[in-house]
Amino acid sequence: MNTYTVCFFGHREIYNLFELEEKLEEHIRILLESKEYVEFLVGRNGEFDQLVSSTVRRVKRNYRDDNSALVLVLPYLSAEYEKNEEAFQEYYDEVEICQSSSVAHFKAAMQVRNREMVDRADLVLCYIERKSGGAYQTVLYAKKQNKQIINLAGGMTTFCE
Repeated sequence: MNTYTVCFFGHREIYNLFELEEKLEEHIRILLESKEYVEFLVGRNGEFDQLVSSTVRRVKRNYRDDNSALVLVLPYLSAEYEKNEEAFQEYYDEVEICQSSSVAHFKAAMQVRNREMVDRADLVLCYIERKSGGAYQTVLYAKKQNKQIINLAGGMTTFCE
């Protein structure tokens, strides 16, 4: 089976929620319709990550749920996860603890995890409106790795492509 892997990165705060949600839904639906199997790699560190996870779940439920997995990739084992492991396992199809970031310094763990997600991905879907922050740094890394990048924010599409 051919697995097509998509990862998502974006700023923690979202200002055009409904427009972004529509764009996400369209891209996810197209991927589910056109690919044999899709692995959606997500984090859990802000509004964008939460929007992505809920949108993937909704599109899978409404269009097709037999050819994909929503995978939460945590940078390290957290107290929140340990306390709520059952809820996490019910919400996501899989939960992974990134091994390389789990042994990194905690301040670097998020970036290490993000780079590993990029390395696994065929496509990076992002929401980047400014040239700063961890999501921006991750997309710069993806660009250096010659990954296909789609920026769902209106203003910087040319930067990310």
